[in-house]
Amino acid sequence: APRTEPAVWRVPGIRLAFFGHMGTQFSMMVFSLLWGVPYLVSVHGLTATAAALLITLIVVTALCTSPLIGLLAARYPARRDWIFLAVIGLTATVWTVLLAWRGQAPLWLLVVLVVVLGIGGPGSVVAFDVARASILPHRLGIAQGMANLGGYSATPVVLALMGLLLTAFGGFNATAFRVAWLAQYPLWALA
Repeated sequence: APRTEPAVWRVPGIRLAFFGHMGTQFSMMVFSLLWGVPYLVSVHGLTATAAALLITLIVVTALCTSPLIGLLAARYPARRDWIFLAVIGLTATVWTVLLAWRGQAPLWLLVVLVVVLGIGGPGSVVAFDVARASILPHRLGIAQGMANLGGYSATPVVLALMGLLLTAFGGFNATAFRVAWLAQYPLWALA
């Protein structure tokens, strides 16, 4: 039997779902899974408890913004790509402001960052709707899996690159983290 994966990948909507999921999800995952707390504590002087509360705010934001993202995706199905682009653009913009900030960032800017990262979760789920609308039902499982691979392939790549860059630039210090967070930009450009 011929392989189904190449045929599914050739569908433009599946590629949009893959790259949309990639660009909207990985920054939130990298921050919340591994590098966010050390960054907030080492560079911005937060306590571990305050850093953990900011990570929790990512989840709260995702819960609060999910209905709005879902409503936008349902109301404007031909413009779901704009949701991806808006989330990616907003995330990259806030990171750019934060990384350009001299010294410790004010708490309000860190709150803005985690709120924007929280929007990335529901933004990435739009990829499954794009995949569903782009493929015949008997190939939906493969299409959903391909969409899901976007963010879950980018996340370990950025996690590892950041670890290498942090090591190369001296560990948990402001310069090393500033350079390490730059590893996100090529993946946003690719997405």
